Order: sequence, then C-alpha cells, then structure tokens
Amino acid sequence: MRKLIYGMNLTLDGYIAAPGDDIGWSVPSDELFQFWSDQLQATDLTLYGRKLWQTMSSHWPTGDQRPNATPAEIEFARRWRDMSKVVFSSTVDKVDWNTRLVTGDAVAEITRLKAEDGGPMDIGGATLAGAAMRAGLIDEYVIAAHPVLVGGGTPFFTALDSWVNLNLVETRTLPGGVILTRYETRR
Repeated sequence: MRKLIYGMNLTLDGYIAAPGDDIGWSVPSDELFQFWSDQLQATDLTLYGRKLWQTMSSHWPTGDQRPNATPAEIEFARRWRDMSKVVFSSTVDKVDWNTRLVTGDAVAEITRLKAEDGGPMDIGGATLAGAAMRAGLIDEYVIAAHPVLVGGGTPFFTALDSWVNLNLVETRTLPGGVILTRYETRR
C-alpha cells in the first residue's frame, strides 16, 4: 500500500494562498526549496487538483530553460516534468508532461491508487486534499509554516467530520523563520 503525503507552504494562520490566490508571501529559501525538491524526488506519483495543476504547469515545464534559473530550479523542473502525475478536474480537458487526467470520483481513484504497490504519493491542492483528508486517506502532513499572517484565503486544512490524531515526526527551523513540521496520521 502506498503512503499519501499532503504538504505545502502555509501562513502561520493556516492559509496556502491569501485572498485572490496570492502566494507572494511563500517564496522559499534555498534550503526550503531543496527540501521540496528532495520530497519530489522521493515521490512516485503526484496528485493535483485543478488550481495547483494550473499553477505548476504554467511554470515548471520550462522552468529549467529560464535564463535566471538556479541549478536547484533546473533540477526541480526536470524532476517535475519527468515524474508521473494525475490531475483531478472536471473542467480541464488536456494535460501534458507525463500526466493523466481523471474526471470522475477523486476519492475512489485515490483509494485505488493507494492500494497499489509503489512508492509514496503526494497530493496537492486544498480542495482535492480536503476530500482525501475527510476520507481518511492522508498518511502524512508536511507543513512549512511561514511567519506571515494573511487573515483569509485558501485554508490548508478543511472542515472535518471527526478528529484526526497525529504523531510528530520532525520539526526543523529554516531560514526566514519558516518552521517545517511533519506529522503522521495515528491509526
């Protein structure tokens, strides 16, 4: 059975995007960027909701060809482009870059993918991850909390039907006052 990991940058008040989908506050330090790149390398499959897919696919397919791209960005872009991805959307009609589109029941497909043999899966996008969270499918949460309050926007955590108990796996302080924490779901 595969492990499902939900991780993103978020504000101290719990948002992955400020109002208007503004993520300008979330520019990672080199160390945090390397952490996310290492996470990507350790991931067998990434699951995206529409909004995050559109954000990622608007930049990373050619991120390694930009004149000011750092070596870390070049490495990340190549990893991202080559890895297997699934996009869950009823409005997107075409995906590229080693990606498969699912228009049906996301929870049923994530459950099926989790039951397969293989390496870890990452899930990204608040709406998609929220559905997986409510279905009890998330095994690990990775939170890079930035020292900023935005007062509203897109929350990292969704409303739940019941508590989810977690075990702390790691805490790390990164440049810029970012606190990285990893929690496993207690089953």
